Amino acid sequence: MDDLQKSTAVAVSGMKVQAERLRMISENLANVDSTAQTPDGLPYRRKIMTFKSELDRTNGLHRVVVDKVKPDSSDFNKKYDPNHPAADRDGYVLTPNVNSLVEMMDMKEAQRSYEANMNVISTSRSMLTQTVQLLR
Repeated sequence: MDDLQKSTAVAVSGMKVQAERLRMISENLANVDSTAQTPDGLPYRRKIMTFKSELDRTNGLHRVVVDKVKPDSSDFNKKYDPNHPAADRDGYVLTPNVNSLVEMMDMKEAQRSYEANMNVISTSRSMLTQTVQLLR
């Protein structure tokens, strides 16, 4: 495997994990207003993702992969709504620990990382095309 193909393979692995990250962020945003239906129930808990480097022994490449998707252990938010079916005896409802602003910033970061990897692939293809043209 030549160097241009290796750089493309590494960039593709980066794009895959950022696509998974975007799906997870979308799930978090979709559940920002969800609540439990009973006073003893829990609302949606935000998910966070960690990455790790993994060696592809066939090519000798270090690729990025998703390590874990785990729940965010931060506290749930509370809002006062005594008429809600999930309200406790004091009238408070637990709401998800999802902050829309944080999720949007994470989404922007994932999007930019995805685009950077796409640019690596585009540049590699362009270099390969120019090399082939020079050899003709």
